[in-house]
Amino acid sequence: MANLLHIDASPRSQRSHSRRLSGEFVETWKTNHPHDTVTYRDVGRNPLPHIDEAWIAAAYSPPEQLTPELKEAIQLSDQLVDEFLAADIYVIGTPMYNFSIPSALKAYIDHIVRIGRTFAFTPEDSTNPYKPLVLGKKMFIIAARGGSGFSMGGQYELWNFQTPYLEKLFSFIGITDISLVEMENEEIGGEGLTEAIANARTQIAHLAAQKSTP
Repeated sequence: MANLLHIDASPRSQRSHSRRLSGEFVETWKTNHPHDTVTYRDVGRNPLPHIDEAWIAAAYSPPEQLTPELKEAIQLSDQLVDEFLAADIYVIGTPMYNFSIPSALKAYIDHIVRIGRTFAFTPEDSTNPYKPLVLGKKMFIIAARGGSGFSMGGQYELWNFQTPYLEKLFSFIGITDISLVEMENEEIGGEGLTEAIANARTQIAHLAAQKSTP
């Protein structure tokens, strides 16, 4: 039995393609893996606070030196990291905003990418001071875009700071088994959008049938 953490980043509800497709992925996964558990976090419609000076002070202080104020400043982040580490599988649904990700998803990432929790810093190792701590996990990213040509080989591939950023960021903390479902043409509509949704659903059916993590 595995624990799947489902994260949605779009602030839209019914009009969100990334939300709808990530939901379809999770439902298909549950059908194929009925004993797995699912935890849901909606950072798009329930955004997290951005980190502040007190958060930074707490995150970079030894636990025994935390004052009550610093403990309070880092409490939510600790809960998010605990939730993140408890998962074996991650499903992230996110739109592209201005060639990147929504600020709500970035705020979530800033809370969970923590020194000593999801990565280690060993300055004595000058060749490789950063060590990933989140190992043996798998991730599925459901990415929606209004335009087209942002996927690999596309006209605007080099403008895509959405999926390459997420892949690089999560590999930094140790998650290297990452599969992408990329849906474009949202704003263009018409046959292009219909085809893009159909292709995404075909990918979802295939990926959600994969073997679950023990």
